[in-house]
Amino acid sequence: MKKTHYIISFLFAFSAMQSGYSQKSNTKLSLCDKKSTKSTVQLYQNLNKTAKKGILFGHQDDLAYGVNWKYEEGRSDVKDVVGDYPAVYGWDLGGLEYKSNKNIDGIPFDKMRQYIIDGHKRGGVITISWHCNNPLTGGNAWDTTPKSLASVLPGGESHEKYKQWLDEGVKYMLTLKDEKGELIPLLYRPYHELTGNWFWWCKNNGSPEEFKQLWKFTVDYFQKKGLHNLIYVYNTAGDFTSKEEYLEYYPGADYADILSFDKYQYNDPTQDNSFVESAQKQFGIIDQIAKEQNKIIAFAETGYEAIPYNKWWTNTLLKSMANYNISYVLVWRNHGWQEKEQKMHYYAPYKGQTSEKDFIDFYNLDNILFEKDAAKLNLYKK
Repeated sequence: MKKTHYIISFLFAFSAMQSGYSQKSNTKLSLCDKKSTKSTVQLYQNLNKTAKKGILFGHQDDLAYGVNWKYEEGRSDVKDVVGDYPAVYGWDLGGLEYKSNKNIDGIPFDKMRQYIIDGHKRGGVITISWHCNNPLTGGNAWDTTPKSLASVLPGGESHEKYKQWLDEGVKYMLTLKDEKGELIPLLYRPYHELTGNWFWWCKNNGSPEEFKQLWKFTVDYFQKKGLHNLIYVYNTAGDFTSKEEYLEYYPGADYADILSFDKYQYNDPTQDNSFVESAQKQFGIIDQIAKEQNKIIAFAETGYEAIPYNKWWTNTLLKSMANYNISYVLVWRNHGWQEKEQKMHYYAPYKGQTSEKDFIDFYNLDNILFEKDAAKLNLYKK
């Protein structure tokens, strides 16, 4: 049983009620894929219900490696600190397009499959991104050669190649099954951070109409190939300031299930509160859209590299999410030492890290949910 931090929890709850945190049950909530598997539909419905109770905490690549370790069975930096796994596990498909046996982070796809199966079996939620190579040039996802996006659209010079790449993703995702042989529901986040300027699919490389066509083609293609276990997460960079700006590249309510954005802390939060202030405004924007369109919202990626502020979890991240029914928050991976950059690269604490105690306090909050909480909520069943 978690120990409740009464003051912080009370302030969070009171503030939430003041801004309309309590909502009536959304009876019209439905997935854009009308052939979604039963467990996928149930997960989506439960994510909506759970968001009214608290926020599921997630971590990228959590089971594969951490600071100063790799591929140790059952290990997790998060679990080392709080005695519990994250409720949400983030993984990436980058590498499948050229039939690599390892993904962009060096994780063997066979190992990743087992990690996904294990996390799901314990009651956790799986989210997938894809840092897909540039199909026009063969360069990596960060190759923003002009017209790369347009080249993959029907009639484009890279279209047939891109379909073959998508087929590799389909083949892999169709192997992600539970012990009953049923497909594991996945929160799929294609073309993430689309409003940035650093990936070949970003807005600097295509018009709103071209991006919408790419998104819709991908969703339709996956459904035709038998993938009915995907919950589609629309994901922008954390740079929008209005509803109109957020929706500029949006493919429409019939092609997305979760509304989200990515936002990282870069400035010292003890000197600059802009991270909290802007995140609050942006959650206000997507929350309004979600209510209008019967969607749910998420903080799909966030973090503060190396977490140098020892109260970041309860005094910054928590405040950035207050007042809203957010389904989950995911912090980025714990790569550890980066030789090329000559620095540490991690976003969740490990044993002895300066924010360890505050992370435990964060874990103990009633409105922050980890895997044991997710298991009790039985997210895949009524």
